[in-house]
Amino acid sequence: MNPRSGSAAAVLGNIDHIVTLMLENRSLDHMLGFLYTDEGNVSPAGHPFAGLTGKETCPDGSGKSVGVYKIDSSAPNAYFMPGADPGEGYAATNNQLYGSTAVPAKGAVAPMTGFVTDYESAIAANKSKNWYVVPGTTPQMIMGCYTDQTLPVLHALAKGYAVCDHWFGSAPTMTMPNRAFACAGTSQGHMDDMTKTYTAPSIFGLMSKHNVPWRIYGYNHPPLTKLDFPDASAADASHFGLFTDFQSDCASGNLPGYAFLEPSWNSTGNSQHPNYNVALGEQLLLDVYHAVSSGPAWNKTLLIITFDEHGGCYDHVSPPWGATPPDNSVGEFGFGFDRFGPRVPTLLVSPLIIAGTVFRVPDSATPLDHTSILATIEKRWQLPALTKRDAAAEDVGAVLTLGQPRSDNPLQGINAPAAPPTPSALAAQPSHLQQVQADLLAHSDGSVGGVPGGLTTNADFEHFISQR
Repeated sequence: MNPRSGSAAAVLGNIDHIVTLMLENRSLDHMLGFLYTDEGNVSPAGHPFAGLTGKETCPDGSGKSVGVYKIDSSAPNAYFMPGADPGEGYAATNNQLYGSTAVPAKGAVAPMTGFVTDYESAIAANKSKNWYVVPGTTPQMIMGCYTDQTLPVLHALAKGYAVCDHWFGSAPTMTMPNRAFACAGTSQGHMDDMTKTYTAPSIFGLMSKHNVPWRIYGYNHPPLTKLDFPDASAADASHFGLFTDFQSDCASGNLPGYAFLEPSWNSTGNSQHPNYNVALGEQLLLDVYHAVSSGPAWNKTLLIITFDEHGGCYDHVSPPWGATPPDNSVGEFGFGFDRFGPRVPTLLVSPLIIAGTVFRVPDSATPLDHTSILATIEKRWQLPALTKRDAAAEDVGAVLTLGQPRSDNPLQGINAPAAPPTPSALAAQPSHLQQVQADLLAHSDGSVGGVPGGLTTNADFEHFISQR
């Protein structure tokens, strides 16, 4: 769906609540590439979808072509694919896209053929660090992609409302910089997860300044995002809650103007970070949808479901150049912030959206990325942009084309898949963002000692975070 008429964008004024759920480290093809393959990649609404044909390949280390394939829900460890944690940093992303860790020539179109060879290196790195790897994991498994058989909730939402097939990560790198773009329109030059906090103003501080209500919800612990930005950290405690608070706010009609949701970060949680249990994320999606759609504010709510970055998972579409650098920060590794990251799954959910919508902006427009969330908030409440990046970003108001809210429920009868037990070795392993949160909490009172020694397991970090 390409038109962006003034009348369509004006419908954004009918939205009083924007809710964002940002999950972890999956690409569009990996999660939704087979969404409309059987229909010739055309949705029921007649919109083209840039999905998989089933003929896409990447070479392995010997040059042999490895094709994409559908992950069978009955296969062992189907919900723990691709089996290990793929590479996700700037060098690894360059290698996946261009077949080299070197900085690509400006404007070069990525052939998207380095995923299998890079994943081979990632598996070896996982094992050298004693990270859990599903037994029998091979480099070819990075070409496995989910279907509606394995991920019925995600696919039902995509078909029942809108899927964005050209929504890109804000930078071709890791989690923390992309989350910073989603919340502040910049990572201040940072390109890896070594930097955990930012000094830039965030959307939360901007909304406070303009008296627009907002709230950040952690899942089972106070949110990590609270610790990332000074204006969020300094906000009153009423701006923060847990997932149970989100459910209560939906039910009582007390949703704020903007709600930002986090999953649970640990290795037994529902973030969908590879190689954690994807079925648990399906249940989270269903719980979020039920909370929003059954509340009194449903007809005036826009739910945005996205993933912070591709996490090294396969995608066949070359990320575009032409991104607007957000500020004058010098990019790490020589990156100019003029190129987007790979596509991530992004859904737009509202009763004002036609079922089967594939939403994208015109080819002449700035591609959608995480700062489109900021642009949408800013347009709805007439707020100034935080950076040059969100000032240039397209909002998603044009997806709201219905004059009257729909009354049907596309997820009627849809259940999340039964989650298999998490392997004990994986359950014992602390997650990366769990460690990030513990480190931030250790310094939140001004202490310089950091996380105490002796924290080695998931349970250790859970206890420390709970105590802090």
